[in-house]
Amino acid sequence: MVRTVVGAIIVDQLERPSYVVAARRTGPAELAGLWEFPGGKVEPGESPEAALVREIREELGVGIEVGPEVGDPAGWPISERYVLRLFLATATETPHASADHDELRRLGPDQLDTVDWLPSDRQALPAVAALMGEARTS
Repeated sequence: MVRTVVGAIIVDQLERPSYVVAARRTGPAELAGLWEFPGGKVEPGESPEAALVREIREELGVGIEVGPEVGDPAGWPISERYVLRLFLATATETPHASADHDELRRLGPDQLDTVDWLPSDRQALPAVAALMGEARTS
């Protein structure tokens, strides 16, 4: 059975955002130092949106308002066991680094390639860039 992982594309505004928040992972060891849209696994009986609110509160200590889903609801493959679904979100407070993510960056549309993304999150960058009004070829 394939499990869903949700990620928040935290933006300044839902319409034509000027930046997205990228988070650098601290673990597990094989993923430490890579960047992602923060989030986590959807628990049984939990909606993706509720999981996202819970995960962002746990990981970044802030509340979010969940916006529309980005891309195909089937998501982007992470592995044979997991699929990534991403949602736009706005933070109700300023997110800060944590034990799960030691650095956060606000990336504009021309900065999306300046960090080393997890492969699953990298797949979503063309859709993210399109939301920000930028065309991407990679």
